[in-house]
Amino acid sequence: MPKRYWLFKSEPSEFSIDDLAHSPGQTAPWSGVRNYQSRNTLRDLVQVGDEVLFYHSSTDVVGVAGIAEVVRSGYPDHTARDRTNPYFDPKATEQNPIWFMVDVKFKLKLPDVIPLAVLRQTKGLEKMMVCQKGSRLSIQPVTAKEWGVIQKLSRQLD
Repeated sequence: MPKRYWLFKSEPSEFSIDDLAHSPGQTAPWSGVRNYQSRNTLRDLVQVGDEVLFYHSSTDVVGVAGIAEVVRSGYPDHTARDRTNPYFDPKATEQNPIWFMVDVKFKLKLPDVIPLAVLRQTKGLEKMMVCQKGSRLSIQPVTAKEWGVIQKLSRQLD
């Protein structure tokens, strides 16, 4: 199966690229996803070796903050069964977990966030899901071409 690319959104006040970089082994679960379309993507499509644009949302400068790699494919999100967790779901059980997560490993923090405004103005990213008005999914596919364009943008920040 060919390598796939993704954009994972997180509010940095909840979990940031720095949090991932300082996690044990620089690896952490991507948990708490509570949208069925994103859940299906995590469960069925995201695989070990896929690369991830770590995107900071709901902050002063929204945009791509770093790169991660998937190191464990979809498995039941145990936070859904933890009553003390803000992502608790009373319908989730061990037999019917409902929600899924993956594990990601830190690869790179960009020297500066690539802002959404820059992404929207960059040739080759016109159709990128995150650049579309109203696109709110926390897990989004990224094409190999889009990945390449963003890699070039990130090198321009060095």
